[in-house]
Amino acid sequence: MAAAAGSGTPREEEGPSGEAAAPQPQAPTSAPGARLSRLPLARVKALVKADPDVTLAGQEAIFILARAAELFVETIAKDAYCCAQQGKRKTLQRRDLDNAIEAVDEFAFLEVP
Repeated sequence: MAAAAGSGTPREEEGPSGEAAAPQPQAPTSAPGARLSRLPLARVKALVKADPDVTLAGQEAIFILARAAELFVETIAKDAYCCAQQGKRKTLQRRDLDNAIEAVDEFAFLEVP
């Protein structure tokens, strides 16, 4: 975030439409006890080890897979929530996920033939 001139306090940056943009969350860097992954790494490791094609997976690979899964779930949930909002609802339903999968090209691999 940028600081206001001479005040030393953070200010919100303006978006392209001139409105104040929402501040972006910052990842914890050195906070004691801070988790870098929201998914339990032991569970992700167990899922990876369940694949017969995987013989060895390092801790860094497990972390990257967990982080990728988190980002995937976050992205599809946001898109599904947009579909729910179009129906004037706040609760996600299965059809919202189906609509998001159909609407976004990046989710084409999830479509059932």
